[in-house]
Amino acid sequence: MLKKSVAELIGTFGLVFCGTGAIIIDKESGGAVTHVGVAITFGLIVMSMIYALGDISGAHLNPAVSVAFALAGRLQAKDLGLYIVSQIAGAFLASYVLRLLFPTNEFLGTTLPAGSAIQSFILEFILTFFLMLVIISVATGSKEQGLFAGIAIGSVILLEAMFAGPITGASMNPARSLAPAIISGHTEYLWLYILSPILGASTSIAVWRFFKS
Repeated sequence: MLKKSVAELIGTFGLVFCGTGAIIIDKESGGAVTHVGVAITFGLIVMSMIYALGDISGAHLNPAVSVAFALAGRLQAKDLGLYIVSQIAGAFLASYVLRLLFPTNEFLGTTLPAGSAIQSFILEFILTFFLMLVIISVATGSKEQGLFAGIAIGSVILLEAMFAGPITGASMNPARSLAPAIISGHTEYLWLYILSPILGASTSIAVWRFFKS
């Protein structure tokens, strides 16, 4: 279990460091990365971590995904807490490093709604629903199956970040939103980015069970 916890910590660190790092550097450089570049960064880092760590922990990198796997019987309930703690620890470590590197950046890649809270809540629910539906379809237990699993999951994240990022930030991941929000002090919409992805991923499992029955 120690190896799985370390893998989740490292993987989530990579996700938050590269993904929110791209947002920060885009801001600091006057738009050199671009929105498209940020979306590609998120997709590629998730794909890379799946290939690097999928055989060890499943490379969930996301508390909502781990909760959904537990509901699906693909992750033991006794291991769920360790997965979530490891993911949150990795996210916070990444955000602390980014704070040290970019001390004047106000938001550190915090996800904030561009419109109303309910608009972003619904979007995050739907985004995470589809993401989890793809994940549960290409993964078995903690071992990612098939050469194209990482490509499929990374592509969904890239796709959803590409079109929904300007409105919601396309988090789909409570750990990814929690760490930048806490460290930057912008926690006003944090509830949205914790609750909505968990509900979306959990609903996806209910639909997956329906298809499998």
